[in-house]
Amino acid sequence: MNSIDDALHEESSLAQPAQAASLEGEVTGGPSTGRQIARATGTVMIAFIMVSLVGVVHQMVITRVFGVSAALDSFYAANRVTELLFNLMAGGALGSAFIPMFTGFLTREDKKGAWRLASGVLNTVSLILVAVSVLVWIFAPQIVEHGLFILAADANLGQVDETVRLLRIMLPSVVIFGISGLVMGMLNAHQSFLVPALAPGFYSLGIIFGALWLPSRWGIDRLAVGVVLGALAHLLVQLPSLLKLPGRFYQLTVGFRDKAVQKVLTLMVPRVIGAGVVQLNFLANTVIALSLGEGAASAVTLAFALMLMPQRAIGQSAGIAALPTLSAQAELGKTAEMRQLMASILRGMLLLAAPASVGMIILRVPIVQVLYEGGEFSPTATQMVAWALLWYALGLIGHSLVEVLSRAFYAIQDTRTPVLVGVGAMSLNILLSIVFSGWFQSLGWMAHGGLALANSLATGLECLILLILVRKRLQGINGHEVLNGGLISLAGSTVMGLVVYGFITIVPLSSRVVSLIGGV
Repeated sequence: MNSIDDALHEESSLAQPAQAASLEGEVTGGPSTGRQIARATGTVMIAFIMVSLVGVVHQMVITRVFGVSAALDSFYAANRVTELLFNLMAGGALGSAFIPMFTGFLTREDKKGAWRLASGVLNTVSLILVAVSVLVWIFAPQIVEHGLFILAADANLGQVDETVRLLRIMLPSVVIFGISGLVMGMLNAHQSFLVPALAPGFYSLGIIFGALWLPSRWGIDRLAVGVVLGALAHLLVQLPSLLKLPGRFYQLTVGFRDKAVQKVLTLMVPRVIGAGVVQLNFLANTVIALSLGEGAASAVTLAFALMLMPQRAIGQSAGIAALPTLSAQAELGKTAEMRQLMASILRGMLLLAAPASVGMIILRVPIVQVLYEGGEFSPTATQMVAWALLWYALGLIGHSLVEVLSRAFYAIQDTRTPVLVGVGAMSLNILLSIVFSGWFQSLGWMAHGGLALANSLATGLECLILLILVRKRLQGINGHEVLNGGLISLAGSTVMGLVVYGFITIVPLSSRVVSLIGGV
């Protein structure tokens, strides 16, 4: 579920560079630009936080109703397959190819061409998603038994059948999200951002509705139905805004022969490869987690979702806010201004991400207790999720910085480099996941923590390589400014960590209150 949100959020950022590129007076890279980026980042951050809070509520509902269980493992495993399909066939790859071309038609005041393109892409992508979903429906038993559970020697036939059933229930969401993602891109291209930004929150509300108000006799199937309802809500909430767009029309035609549609599909290829590797990495982690015993897959998924909360607020918000200005600066050849802006953003992100990482490490148990524990979610489940969160939190800085570093390459119209680096990092992640999960088991530790550590180390390496390559492309990156920010952040985080650790050690009963305030 998280990766679908990420892919759709990414589309929001991809619509903006075309409008920003002409604003030469606003991209000088001086203090006013920094304030502009800060304001934009703050706006996007608030939107992300609001949606993330709804997401936390839906995770709280899921865990308290179903706990960390084999049934929830089956749900997350099935959901991973639908995420894989969506991100391969649509998601950020489709947005990065469709939105610039759609915006180009609008910029040339060719509304007829723009909506012909939109209709062709919508119909083509829908047909592809329907066809692929039908194939997955047919071969779901083989995909689950010989794919997801291939390493899980102790998996029983009941759990396999349950996963197949959940996968089949959720398949319509793939088609719905493909359509909804395109609608989001059309709205963004018309400078309509508020409703698309709120749409993921409606997706979470659909899942909450499924968990709480659908018949309890449906069991875990309630969540799968909730996913489909949430996907519908994600689409329907955007339709009124779409219907208000000027000059819009829909053409019932397959766009395979349309040159513009063909170009969109061609431009998707590099991003599809990159997205495919990322999704296969997630899928591989799920397969490994399913082999580590009941609850491991759920614990890893829940912990990763917690790490993504500050990552979205810090990393994705900064990346989305910075991309239009970076793109405009690159278009105008203002390399020095790009260096200054990148340095300022990276410095600011370090000042936020490092304390957040330390806070999550120290307060991991009370954070999980406050958000998840209760109902079917036991203290043992709390320890499992907190253990994974410990190792994921180590990678928060890397995850946050990668969001901006990769967009620096997008700004100079280089999508190949971040994809290649990401492929290498994700391949390393799979290898380290196998090694570390076995190593943790040999030490008598909970093995799923090794998956989280592998992710953090691989992402850290990806961040370092991208930083080196960005520095080379921009002939520097004002390293002293970034380093000073890092040192200040390290010192402040250390002091904060010691104070918080001492406080919760001396007054343990306050830890839940402290963690709740910190989380908010």
